[in-house]
Amino acid sequence: MRSAEAVHVVRGAEQAAALLNPDRVRVLTALATPASAAGIASRVHMTRQRVNYHLRELEKAGLVELVEERRKGNCTERVVRASARSYLISPEVLGTLGVAVPPESARDKFSAAYLMTALARALRDLAVLRGRADHAGKPLATLALETEIRFKSAADRAAFSEELATTVAGLAAKYHAETGGRVFRLLVGGYPAITKVEDAASGA
Repeated sequence: MRSAEAVHVVRGAEQAAALLNPDRVRVLTALATPASAAGIASRVHMTRQRVNYHLRELEKAGLVELVEERRKGNCTERVVRASARSYLISPEVLGTLGVAVPPESARDKFSAAYLMTALARALRDLAVLRGRADHAGKPLATLALETEIRFKSAADRAAFSEELATTVAGLAAKYHAETGGRVFRLLVGGYPAITKVEDAASGA
């Protein structure tokens, strides 16, 4: 059996509805390792009947998958696992409300709204592209860069942004081909790192 996905992007309203249930989130969390309904029930302190109900809904939505069936006395015990180690909900689940406004329409490219819109579009596009690649049985070529920088001042941050933009523009001009090959979208963003636990909990 194939290994579980590292990240599963939820693209349908039915999957999102199945996922956004607190009890089902607890069940999925308990399925970091394969388990039966009885085993999950002891982990999350629910009745086996309630766990079985949530497992059926999660399995129907493709968020839980069967690992094996084994006999226990006169019964058949089903061992299942979560289909992925983590989940993200694509903005497209919200229909027109979740369709990202093109970042180009924002006047302030240094605003949080611009960055969130760009990230939402990237998540939506990656979900579509990975689905196509999986269907074709081919890998999806991507690249990602991530680091942390401590700026002494806003002036230093602005100078860095200007130099970065100039450098990226130069690299893009150097490697861009007018014809042939495949077009890639490059997204570079930055935001203050969350360093306090209470900030993450409160959404700050």
